[in-house]
Amino acid sequence: MAHIDPDSPVPKYFQLREILLDLIDSDELSIGAAIPSERELCQRFGLSRMTVRQAVDHLVSEGRLHRVPGKGTFVARPKIELALQLTSFTDDMRARGMVPGSRDLDRRVVRASAHLAKELGIQPGEEVHFIERLRTADGEPLSIERAHIPVKLAPDLASYDLSDKSLYGLLESRYGLVMDAGELTIDGGIADPSDADLLKLPRGGAVLLLQRRSFAGGVCAELGVSTYRADRYQLRTILEMPVRRG
Repeated sequence: MAHIDPDSPVPKYFQLREILLDLIDSDELSIGAAIPSERELCQRFGLSRMTVRQAVDHLVSEGRLHRVPGKGTFVARPKIELALQLTSFTDDMRARGMVPGSRDLDRRVVRASAHLAKELGIQPGEEVHFIERLRTADGEPLSIERAHIPVKLAPDLASYDLSDKSLYGLLESRYGLVMDAGELTIDGGIADPSDADLLKLPRGGAVLLLQRRSFAGGVCAELGVSTYRADRYQLRTILEMPVRRG
C-alpha cells in the first residue's frame, strides 16, 4: 500500500493528493465512488485532519472530487477537453462517444445593432437569426449556445427544427455554408441566475464564456456566444518554444 514519506521534501498533503489520484486513475476509486472519510485517511496515513483536508480541497478545486453536503466526497466525472478547433458541438460529442442533444430556448429574427453588425460584417439594421439552445451530452446540460446568423445567408432557417440536430450540418446541407475558418475568444465568468438554473449549477457557479466568429468562404456566417460549465470543461493545448534566430 502506498505510504507517506515523512522525510520527503514533498509536502505531506501533496503526497496524499498523488496517492488519491493514483487510486482514481487505476479505478480503485471509480467515478461516483465515495473516498474514505477524513478520519479514515488520517488513521491510514498517519496525517493530521488539516493535512488531509488540504489534499482533498486541492482535488475538489481541480474537479477530480466533488463534495455532497451531508453525504461525503466522491470521485467526479472526468472533465471534457474543450475542442480548440472549428467543429460543431454535435460532431464533437459524437467523436467522444457521447450522445449530443439540444433544446430550443429561443428562436427569432432581430435587427443587427451596431456592435453585432460590426462582428458579422453587415450593415446595422440588417436582419439576423438569433438561436438560443441548451446543449446536452448523454442527457447532462453542458452549455448554452447563442448563435447569430445573417438572414440573407440562410433565409428560411427559422422554419427548420434544430432539436438534437447540428446547426453547422444544416447550414452546410441546406445553404452550402461550409465553416472553414474562425476566431475564438475565451473568458472566465460567473453564470447569471437563469443560465445557472439551466446548466444545473449553483448560483454563482463558474462558467467559460466563448465568443466565436465562424467564416464560410471568407464571409462571417455566424457569431456564436456560448456559456460552458467550468466544472465539466478544461482547456488543453500544445506549447512550443519559439524559434530562436541569431
